[in-house]
Amino acid sequence: MEEPTRLVEEATTNDMDGQNNEEERDPESNSLCQPLLKRNRTLSSSPFALVGAKVSHIESLDYEINENDLFKHDWRRRSRVQVLQYVFLKWTLAFLVGFLTGVTATLINLAIENIAGYKLRAVVNYIDDRRYLMGFAYFAGANFVLTLIAALLCVCFAPTAAGPGIPEIKAYLNGVDTPNMFGATTLFVKIIGSITAVSASLDLGKEGPLVHIGACYASLLGQGGPDNYRLKWRWLRYFNNDRDRRDLITSGSSSGVCAAFRSPVGGVLFALEEVATWWRSALLWRTFFSTAVVVVILRAFIEYCKSGNCGLFGRGGLIMFDVSGVSVTYHAVDIIPIAVIGIIGGLLGSLYNYVLHKVLRLYNLINEKGKLHKLLLALSVSLFTSICMYGLPFLAKCKPCDPSLQGSCPGTGGTGNFKQFNCPNGYYNDLATLLLTTNDDAVRNIFSVNTPSEFHVSSLIIYFALYCILGLITFGIAVPSGLFLPIILMGSAYGRLLAIAMGPYTKIDPGLYAVLGAASLMAGSMRMTVSLCVIFLELTNNLLLLPITMLVLLISKSVGDCFNLSIYEIILELKGLPFLDANPEPWMRNITVGELADVKPPVVTLRGIEKVGRIVEVLKNTTHNGFPVVDEGVVPPVGLPVGATELHGLVLRTHLLLVLKKKLFLHERRRTEEWEVREKFSWIELAERWGKIEDVAVTKDEMEMYVDLHPLTNTTPYTVVESMSVAKAMVLFRQVGLRHMLIVPKYQAAGISPVVGILTRQDLRAHNILSVFPHLVKSKSGKKH
Repeated sequence: MEEPTRLVEEATTNDMDGQNNEEERDPESNSLCQPLLKRNRTLSSSPFALVGAKVSHIESLDYEINENDLFKHDWRRRSRVQVLQYVFLKWTLAFLVGFLTGVTATLINLAIENIAGYKLRAVVNYIDDRRYLMGFAYFAGANFVLTLIAALLCVCFAPTAAGPGIPEIKAYLNGVDTPNMFGATTLFVKIIGSITAVSASLDLGKEGPLVHIGACYASLLGQGGPDNYRLKWRWLRYFNNDRDRRDLITSGSSSGVCAAFRSPVGGVLFALEEVATWWRSALLWRTFFSTAVVVVILRAFIEYCKSGNCGLFGRGGLIMFDVSGVSVTYHAVDIIPIAVIGIIGGLLGSLYNYVLHKVLRLYNLINEKGKLHKLLLALSVSLFTSICMYGLPFLAKCKPCDPSLQGSCPGTGGTGNFKQFNCPNGYYNDLATLLLTTNDDAVRNIFSVNTPSEFHVSSLIIYFALYCILGLITFGIAVPSGLFLPIILMGSAYGRLLAIAMGPYTKIDPGLYAVLGAASLMAGSMRMTVSLCVIFLELTNNLLLLPITMLVLLISKSVGDCFNLSIYEIILELKGLPFLDANPEPWMRNITVGELADVKPPVVTLRGIEKVGRIVEVLKNTTHNGFPVVDEGVVPPVGLPVGATELHGLVLRTHLLLVLKKKLFLHERRRTEEWEVREKFSWIELAERWGKIEDVAVTKDEMEMYVDLHPLTNTTPYTVVESMSVAKAMVLFRQVGLRHMLIVPKYQAAGISPVVGILTRQDLRAHNILSVFPHLVKSKSGKKH
């Protein structure tokens, strides 16, 4: 945990020095005086492999309901018809998210199977004609062009489309506004880039990009389309807030997993276990509905394409490993090899995460030099991949076909387990069977059951070593990429190797060993258990595998957690995204929120009826996004009739900018009438995020006028008493999805301010607190649990 944090701080310092202080300050910091808490001021809006290319500021999302007077008035006026409209539109959007994701996934698979399939057929024909150099030139040239298309699109048009996109989705659902992640351009580049990158035989999958594609569809549907061409349909006004957009993106991410693995329940559980921070039963139903729509779309297209109307798609494409007819038998003695698989998966997964972390640091140094370096890096990886995949099968020995497999061995270059590749008739090349094929067919081949001697040990060792190397150097280049498939292929290879080693001592099929190996390596790297178990269960369609799969996953995750974080958490740290974990550090119980407030600059407050000039001054001289509204001289309803200080609530920066833009100014200090506010504002406008204070023109005479902030103030902000521990406050902050949390004093008396300070996401991050309270380092208990 400490090393990625230190790297993020160093990268941040270098970025800020390089900017010559031209960048604006952190939106959550107080610029009226220098903050004592060190903050991670910048984040890269491009993927981790492109850190330093473009610096953007961290913004937090606000999942809290802003209960001001306008909201309460609208809530009271909502009729039953409007409530039904809102519910109906939620289900309609859930259907559209599933439908679009399913159609897009089918088109991506169709394109990949045809582009990669016909490319490989041409290569096999060259080899059959003994034209080896021409075959390599065609193979490497096609891969080079496809990689160039994907890299150019990512580098020049949508840097956020590179990588899997899952860490950013996870951060968004945690409350971090990841900029430019869900736009129309990103969606287009993600689709085209996934097709070309996977077709280029790179060691990456389309599963991660499909999750990002589903989230992009959800975001665009919720906001009515791209930023510049939004639909102004009045029904969509209900979704003009962070809360409903969060629910839609959760449904989109689960739909993407379902589209990748044809696993509806696994997709729901993936969203619940891995990406979603906040969950409720209504969201569970809508998410499951979206994944059900995806499965129906996929099944319909697969049935249609089986008739041969889709080229090569229908014969391959989509990972479908059905072993429902295979009798799976295991005994108590099989627990030992199963446990060994789990332990190896945990060790290899944690080692893979460690090495990948080092590779990504190196790639950051290369990619920050400019666009040309990003392109050259991607093309170099493509050329190296082509050389390995084309040349290594020549090292494998030809194996004779089983006489019982007449007609299917060797194959003709299409789908199937047996590739002839420079072998005489009646023989096949087992390494070419795994390398010179599409990714989905490679999974199907290595998972195949009743083939105990199909692959030679040397071929499996070469395959495993190659995919370890390619997986490490490919993930991080400037193309859309997923981690699922490379890890599945690596895990299945060592699963087959272990099956050969354990052959005399177990009766489990080698193909099932490959499935268990893939599951263990995924759990060891990604640290998922429940969702992975269901995904593999739906892939294999055999309930008898459930007990041993559960055991392997639990062992792998437990072993991996002993060494480092999951791969997605490592990426979050490298990108500097202020992600709040579910479990606070144990030492956070030794410090209170009041102590945090003491080391922060004094809180900036506004009065309920404030001068325009004071509001302009505060907005220009601070970068806060929320300000407590405090009224003095208020007569309390009970107690002595003396003036008291009231904490009326919290007003947001965007609402202050809206007031200045609409010019709801008063010539005298008074409260506004309800009709005056409703005449100028609507609750829909309050949901929009407005621009900067520099964009608002206020005259000198208007500076002396007044603004009544009471109707726009959230009168029900979340507050914590200053004696509460940071650990408890962080759990509340994360679970509710807050952007601001007010700290109120422990003692109430005349002359004491009703608000001590404000906590934001940055204030609750572990390394920020430790930089101010170094004595807490001694009480640290090591890694997160």
